[in-house]
Amino acid sequence: APDVRIDAICLTAESLNAALADPLQLVRAGQITPDTVRFRLLLPSRNLDLAFPRPAEKSGDDKRVHEHWLGLRNSHGAVLRHSLRALRSTRSIDVEVSFKALPFTPPVKLYLLNGSEALFAYYTVKRREEQIDDRPVEIYDVLGSDSTLFPFERGGGTRDEAFVTQSQAWFDSLWDTIAMEITLGS
Repeated sequence: APDVRIDAICLTAESLNAALADPLQLVRAGQITPDTVRFRLLLPSRNLDLAFPRPAEKSGDDKRVHEHWLGLRNSHGAVLRHSLRALRSTRSIDVEVSFKALPFTPPVKLYLLNGSEALFAYYTVKRREEQIDDRPVEIYDVLGSDSTLFPFERGGGTRDEAFVTQSQAWFDSLWDTIAMEITLGS
């Protein structure tokens, strides 16, 4: 599409970075040539007491687990922002990248593409071990890359149309009301 708009809600943007790697490479190579790219991302606030990830046991690791998640959120967000903004200089594309913070842990991930397609997935919480500061910690967490994305498209029937419309309205309502400015740094 000549004008690309992506709105997304997720926990860290890790899967989103991976999903955008190939399309961004095609744009850099000149095989895809949008005129504009508008990107809005909602992520959990840095000061939030997250529902996940969190320690599985009362162990005093709450701060370490939170800082580990925050590092992932910030680094993936920064890489995504840099990759998209780089299109300005490499391909002379008009690019806007905006992030905001949510006051809650999103239980789902949602990607809205040009207002015509929604990709939706549930975050499934699991107990697992994570290496944090070179030490294993049992946590309750989600693996976004394991989440099944369900596609919905305008023109895909009444149900799909309603889902895309309502998902965009939900995203816009969060963006315009309770989402706050975000800082992707320490």
